Amino acid sequence: MRELVIDGIHIRDDSDCYVIAEIGHNHQGNLETAKELFRAAKDAGAHAAKLQKRNNRLLFTREMYNKPYDNENSYGATYGEHREFLEFGRDEYLELQRYAKEIGIAFFATAFDFSSADFLAALDVPAFKMASGDLTNIPLLQHVARMGKPMIVSTGGGTLADVRRAHEAITPLNRQLCILQCTAGYPPAWEELNLRVISTFREEFPDVVVGFSSHDSGIAMAVAGYVLGARVIEKHFTLNRAMKGTDHAFSLEPTGLRKMVRDLKRTRIALGDGVKAMYPSEKAPLMKMAKKLVAAREVPAGHRLTIADVAIKSPSDGLPPYELESVVGRLTRIALSEDENITMDKLEA
Repeated sequence: MRELVIDGIHIRDDSDCYVIAEIGHNHQGNLETAKELFRAAKDAGAHAAKLQKRNNRLLFTREMYNKPYDNENSYGATYGEHREFLEFGRDEYLELQRYAKEIGIAFFATAFDFSSADFLAALDVPAFKMASGDLTNIPLLQHVARMGKPMIVSTGGGTLADVRRAHEAITPLNRQLCILQCTAGYPPAWEELNLRVISTFREEFPDVVVGFSSHDSGIAMAVAGYVLGARVIEKHFTLNRAMKGTDHAFSLEPTGLRKMVRDLKRTRIALGDGVKAMYPSEKAPLMKMAKKLVAAREVPAGHRLTIADVAIKSPSDGLPPYELESVVGRLTRIALSEDENITMDKLEA
């Protein structure tokens, strides 16, 4: 059985969906805003709140770090300054760890580089998220795999060959793996979501949990993903989609996240066990709507019933219509009045 365990929560085919509120840098570099997001995610029913961790000086080339970044979403004159403004350090992470434990939500982050992975490992996070951009970064994937914590790997922009390569690199070192179908557009076009890849992943990788990182701006695709077999759903999360920053516009607000979690739970229940049966709630409606066999007119005793002697009417407190051929041609034992139920004890054998 494929199974992933994060902070004591077991994720498998018969479980509820594990929901990750991807906060990223939607906290805008403000610790109190981050706490507010954690609380809102918890109240909405998410299992985990997730940030992104970068060592910006080591991650970017000097050219990219120093590139002018002058736009409405910028928090600095250069891209490096923008990233540094949004980056939390050890003190903020420790405080958020404490707060997450206090309110009862798992807290981990995406490790974008070796230094950030080591930073998170030192904090003993319960899991690691790996971004789509690192699907082909086998050295980093193996570095994190050796830490022995559950890994959730996004696959945006990758091919099946890329995903196979990552799976083959990670699983000999760490069996606790979840592979997310993801499209790295922000947001992607609907036709780019390709949810059937979830089924492809489940067939290709029967040993790992499969999930869906949904960059679309709604909640319906998460439910579709669950039906196809995704048991981890990651959605970007914000307090207000109009806030400053590139991710807010396609993120869910608290009401949206709450509805998505609700619908995912309902979906697991509604999928049922696959056994077709009548339920108690159906009995009264079907008594009114379903049919029975009755006498179409007065019929004397000893009469051989013809098709014209039998009517099909509601309510359904008698012989069901599929017994029609069983009664036509038989002799009546007693006289029947119009609309009287035709039952086997009223007919000759």
